[in-house]
Amino acid sequence: MTRRFADYPATRTRRTRRTPALRALTREERLSCDDLIWPVFVCDGTGVTQEVASMPGVIRRSVDLTVEAAAEAWDAGIPAICLFPYTDPALKTDLCEEAWNPENLSNRAIRAIKAEVPDIAIMTDVALDPYNAQGHDGIVRGGVIVNDESVEALVRMALAQAEAGADILGPSDMMDGRIGAMRAALEEAGHVDVSIMSYAAKYASAFYGPFRDAVGASGALKGDKKTYQLDPANAREGLLGVEMDLAEGADMVMVKPGMPYLDMVTRVKEAFAVPTYAYQVSGEYAMIRAAAGNGWIDGERVMMESLMAFRRAGCDGVLTYFAPEAARLIRAG
Repeated sequence: MTRRFADYPATRTRRTRRTPALRALTREERLSCDDLIWPVFVCDGTGVTQEVASMPGVIRRSVDLTVEAAAEAWDAGIPAICLFPYTDPALKTDLCEEAWNPENLSNRAIRAIKAEVPDIAIMTDVALDPYNAQGHDGIVRGGVIVNDESVEALVRMALAQAEAGADILGPSDMMDGRIGAMRAALEEAGHVDVSIMSYAAKYASAFYGPFRDAVGASGALKGDKKTYQLDPANAREGLLGVEMDLAEGADMVMVKPGMPYLDMVTRVKEAFAVPTYAYQVSGEYAMIRAAAGNGWIDGERVMMESLMAFRRAGCDGVLTYFAPEAARLIRAG
């Protein structure tokens, strides 16, 4: 390796760290409100909030309050929210028909937000687990998550969300071929401008537990999701998934979870140079909140440091439950 720097003391790397002004001049990455997507949980009712016990500070909101949250996010400089429904267990079936009901929670929330906060980007979740009596992201036949029948259901779900006014579809199911099928259906239906942010490298992770509580899927889940989500040991397989989803028509790609998989973010960005995102998932959020609540860490500093880590790794943006709090700190300077 060719030496590019003079020896000490001609080179003293601490010189540019000496003052806040010098550190600001030499800072390599910036975190802005534009980098944030806020995941929001939606529930039935009017004027309803429900605490998520395993995610301190996170609540489910009825549609009317979700509209208010969207307005607050937009006013805070957050450009996008992502909707996740808490579906009445009575509506969950083996065929997941509620997933494409035009009047389901997600679709009602999309329309209501667009009527009041038209400029904010609305991202949705495209997966069957909130509607599945067995808690899986795809349809289950004889204990097997069947791929092609699941893709057909996911396409119907995606079209219903596009009709409701979603800006970005987030297929998180990890079924093979679903991006191509969705893109073709969107084009045929005239939804040519609806973007797809594919969960292209989504791992079968233990970090998702609190999220499943938040959407009511943990109690329903039978077995695990290892036959369709990625093995945490596999990086090359993750890159293959990204390549396939881009070839099928994804506009943006996501790595999930976030901080334990920052190596994948960097690999994806370097290999494909496309808009790349990560999800700071519920388990990551809950650990930071719990440690901060016990006084073991400085919660605000760790929160902001964790978000900067995503930017440093190559993320164009991050889905994070910290979005409103982070936006306030960013705008305060």
